[in-house]
Amino acid sequence: MTARLLDGKAIASEIREELAKDVAAFTQCSGVTPCLAAILVGDDPASDVYVRNKRRACEKTGVDSQLHRLPVETKEDELLALIGALNTAASVHGILVQLPLPKQIDETRVLDAVHALKDVDSFHPENVGLVSQGRPRFLPCTPHGCMQILHRSGIEASGKHAVVVGRSEIVGKPLASMLVQRNSHLGPTAANATVTVCHSRTANLAEITRQADILVAAIGQAKFITADMVKPGATVIDVGINRTEEGLVGDVDFDAVKKIAGTITPVPGGVGPLTIAMLLANTLTAAKLQNA
Repeated sequence: MTARLLDGKAIASEIREELAKDVAAFTQCSGVTPCLAAILVGDDPASDVYVRNKRRACEKTGVDSQLHRLPVETKEDELLALIGALNTAASVHGILVQLPLPKQIDETRVLDAVHALKDVDSFHPENVGLVSQGRPRFLPCTPHGCMQILHRSGIEASGKHAVVVGRSEIVGKPLASMLVQRNSHLGPTAANATVTVCHSRTANLAEITRQADILVAAIGQAKFITADMVKPGATVIDVGINRTEEGLVGDVDFDAVKKIAGTITPVPGGVGPLTIAMLLANTLTAAKLQNA
């Protein structure tokens, strides 16, 4: 058996086409063009690629974009001052602070400084709380991308056992919270899962992952999920992006696991493109909220 490939690029393209129509309709009705401001501190090559891809996606969907580049030695107060200015700029609807930040900057303080109505990454405590209560203002981009892949590929979460390997604030925790809800913006079949969250201190990890109907790998270790950790026929969503000597690889040993799983996302070309598409969807939502 060879797993069916879940093509994130194709799904993201489909969503961008839908978004382009929604953005055009909103702009025509309101006279407002949604605008995303990205802040990049330092010269991390991976971050530079991510920001460039986001700007290209903005162009394809009719969303305006700004890029604010700051040197690696930027002080925390300088970054906070820029965020404060963007918070009050009526022409800016979404603010993205590209992570990671240099060591001299407190990441939590910076992310908390982004106004909750412009927090299109959904990192602000207010937005995190709304997601956990099942009434989100914005959905966190990567978890939302995972849900879109499942939904648009005809894979129901309802009644399934979903195991999320990784407990980060960006992917693991919010995705678990979204999957366990009674309902979702995609309908009840995209939620209502029984969810187990695993992490670095989970005992008998492979025993738990083998129970998963839907297995999400978001632990940040190259090829961590091996074939013996996967239930035959399971859906495997690989969120990891790891740079190795052989190029980009995920958290899943793809070549081995695809022989066991029923469906699987590749790296690259899986969840990554969906993350960017969901960021643009949040930017449109932000523009609508700020111009209601």
